Amino acid sequence: MRPALAQALARGPAGLATIVSLGDGGPRPVGAQMVFGAESRAGFLSGGCIEADVEAHARTCMADGRPRRLVYGEGSPWPDIRLLCGARVEILVERLASDDAAARDLLALARARVPAIWTSDGERRFCVPLSDEVPAWPGAFSRRFDPPPRLVVFGGDPTALAVASLGAQSGFSTTLVRPKGPIAPPPLPGVAYRRDDVAGAVATIGLDAWTAVAVCGHDEEVDHQALLAALPSAAPYVGLLGARRRLGARLDRLRAAGIAEHDLAKLRAPIGLDLGGKAPFEVAVAVIGEIMAARHGQPALARRP
Repeated sequence: MRPALAQALARGPAGLATIVSLGDGGPRPVGAQMVFGAESRAGFLSGGCIEADVEAHARTCMADGRPRRLVYGEGSPWPDIRLLCGARVEILVERLASDDAAARDLLALARARVPAIWTSDGERRFCVPLSDEVPAWPGAFSRRFDPPPRLVVFGGDPTALAVASLGAQSGFSTTLVRPKGPIAPPPLPGVAYRRDDVAGAVATIGLDAWTAVAVCGHDEEVDHQALLAALPSAAPYVGLLGARRRLGARLDRLRAAGIAEHDLAKLRAPIGLDLGGKAPFEVAVAVIGEIMAARHGQPALARRP
C-alpha cells in the first residue's frame, strides 16, 4: 500500500482503511489496508463484499476529516452487507493530509528499508522505526511495516527470466543480474536489469533480511561468486539451480573459500519446492513458492530427500 499511498498523497489528501479487528476468519488479515486518492483506489479488504461501501465512507471521511469505525457482520448497522465467509470485520477509516507527518515518516522508512510501527486512532498517529518504543494508547491500532520484499535473480536463460518475471508479478522488487549480458534489458515488466559483475551488483543492491536470492545461471564462476556474496549476507533465502550430483563439489568449494557451515545451511539446492516440473515457469512457481514459504515459516520447507 505504500506506493499507492505515496501516489495518492502527491495529489492531495488520501483515505486509509485498515482492518483493526476480525472475528470468525475472513479473507484478509488484521492490518490489511485500502488506500483512496482523489482519482485512485488500491487494495482490498474482502472478496468484494464490502469494498464499495468502505470506499463510500472513505471518500466522505476525506471530505469532512472525521474518522470512522466501520463494522460488517455481527453487530453491524448495515445487516444487508454481509461477507460470504460469515466473518465480522471492524475497519478504521482515516483521512491523511498530503503533508501528514506519520505518512511522511512511513514512506521515508520504507525508502531506507527500515522496519516501522504505525500507530493511529484515526485522529492522532505516529510512525517510528521498529527499534523505537512508542506505546499505544486506548483506542489506537498498531501494525508493523517491514521493508518491501526484494528478489535478486542471477542468470539469463529462460528459467532465470521466468523466475524474475514471476517474482515481479508476485510483488517483489526484482532485479535480474547477468554479468556481461546483453546491453538491452530483457522485456520483463517490473524487473530491473544489471550487467555489471557480481560484486558491483550486490554492493549496489544490498542484501538485507527482506531480500531473497535465486542463483539460476549456467556459468559456474558467476554462480560461485553470487553464492560467496549471498550466503554470509542477511538474505534469509538463497537458492541454487543445478544438478544434485554436482552439489557436493560446489559446497566443498564454498567451504574452501571460507563460507561457514551455518551459512551453508540456509542454501536451498536444488532450488525450489519439489513440484515435479522442469519447464521454466514450473521451476519459477516452485522457486517463488519456496521463497514465500521461507518468509512465513511454513512446513513446505522440509528438505528434499
